[in-house]
Amino acid sequence: MKVAVAGCCHGALDKMYETLELLQRRHNVRPDLLLCCGDFQAVRNEADLRCMAVPAKYRHMQTFYRYYSGEKKAPVLTVFIGGNHEASNHLQELPYGGGVAPNIYYLGYAGVVRFRGVRIGGISGIFKSHDYRKGHFECPPYNQQTIRSAYHVRNIEVFKLKQLKRPIDIFMSHDWPRSIYHYGNKKQLLKMKSFFRQEVESNTLGSPAASELLQHLKPTYWFSAHLHVKFAAFMQHETSSKEELPKATKFLALDKCLPHRDFLQIIDVEHDPTAGDSLEYDAEWIAVLKATNNLVNVTQSSWNMPEKNGLHAKWDYSVTEEAIKEVLEELNHDLKIPCNFTLTAACYDPSKPQKNMEPVHTINPQTTEFCAQFGLTDINDRIQQAKEEGSGRGECEEEEEEEMDSTGSAEEPSEYNTDNSGLSSFNPDEIMLDEEGGDEDLSTCSVDPSPDHPAEFSTSFSDIRIMPDSMAVSSDDAMDSNTEELEKSGGSKQLEERSSTERPLKRIGGDENGDGGVKKIKRRNQAIYAAEGEEERD
Repeated sequence: MKVAVAGCCHGALDKMYETLELLQRRHNVRPDLLLCCGDFQAVRNEADLRCMAVPAKYRHMQTFYRYYSGEKKAPVLTVFIGGNHEASNHLQELPYGGGVAPNIYYLGYAGVVRFRGVRIGGISGIFKSHDYRKGHFECPPYNQQTIRSAYHVRNIEVFKLKQLKRPIDIFMSHDWPRSIYHYGNKKQLLKMKSFFRQEVESNTLGSPAASELLQHLKPTYWFSAHLHVKFAAFMQHETSSKEELPKATKFLALDKCLPHRDFLQIIDVEHDPTAGDSLEYDAEWIAVLKATNNLVNVTQSSWNMPEKNGLHAKWDYSVTEEAIKEVLEELNHDLKIPCNFTLTAACYDPSKPQKNMEPVHTINPQTTEFCAQFGLTDINDRIQQAKEEGSGRGECEEEEEEEMDSTGSAEEPSEYNTDNSGLSSFNPDEIMLDEEGGDEDLSTCSVDPSPDHPAEFSTSFSDIRIMPDSMAVSSDDAMDSNTEELEKSGGSKQLEERSSTERPLKRIGGDENGDGGVKKIKRRNQAIYAAEGEEERD
């Protein structure tokens, strides 16, 4: 089947779907599925705009609200993950995933679904070490800290995904897995984005959590966005035994939506021709959710996931075939995801703007139904209960967040170094939405929605890239064999490990720069803001 993969959509749904329709008219190519790698911006109204972590000048209504209201319907089944420019209050209603509009499905904080037999997984948000070990405690109305931390990846989501044993066909993350740039044309990447050089050479660009997942899941395809540049890589994974067949991942990062040429890719994916056309639950994933339900945390407290370190009675939460069979029996072997989307907020009306609309914490009936069906904790209901009890656990604070001590063992080692400096990463919260310069404080944001604000982009077929099933990456793309580049990025040691397809990703356990590395990033940001023609970052 043909799968279209898009980078950062930034709310331009009309343009994205128009491009797909143009592809069909001109070349008789019609995708069966559309995947979006974050920054989807499912903004329903003015209150949603207030929950999107971007400066005021980028807070525009765009066109999602037309699909939310039913005025329009997505012409192709669309599955997306969250990024760092989202209406966080809307997506927070669906922590386990669900429909945000007819024919548009959000995967949740982390999720796995099936379509025509193809197994599709994803994790939403971006990695930030200082929030990684916290629970999902945020809720609207957000303050200047929680409006950002709401989209930061948490260790529990990574832990759940690492319990999966069955093969994954496609996986999506918003930010790139750290180190993936060593498996593609690094020289070309640095030519296009020269300000990445320091972080690439120090191996701090991207997400260490995504890198862990890449190494564990070994999906056939991995798609990302976030950095607004197209980049392909090919990673050959190490095998754990001689009997295990070698696995490889084809990685592709895509640019942001129009007018950029590389925001969309078409690939052919093998599928089950006997499978139906409906989006389906994944039985193993549901079983993992049930097995890890007691680990749900809705506090700001930092804690580590169970590990085989002598401190936990149980550390392996992967599920048995019997547990998967039980899920199938609960569903009477009908895995079809119900089309139970309902409106949970007023829809934007261009004729009646409401600039002072405030966001509220909402319990979505889709989540209520899902949790009741599988015996899971409704995260938002738990947060609401904590607020009502006045315990402060999971409460939405108006004052600045404070780091709390770990609820686990004080000496408990973590899979990721609990020292934040060891997880430092150039993974900016802000990727600006156009090419202009400047910076704005979020505290000065005002709402000025305009569905007609986006520039009139000329839609042409040059915006589409069609790739075969193999999604072949040339030797030029798969490695950077330039000796001078290798010397700059790692000296003689890099020269000894020249072949990228033979070098597995490794977890980075420490940061030699410490606090100094943070200062360097800040100075680099200043240079980026001042650079003409480059995206701004915060």
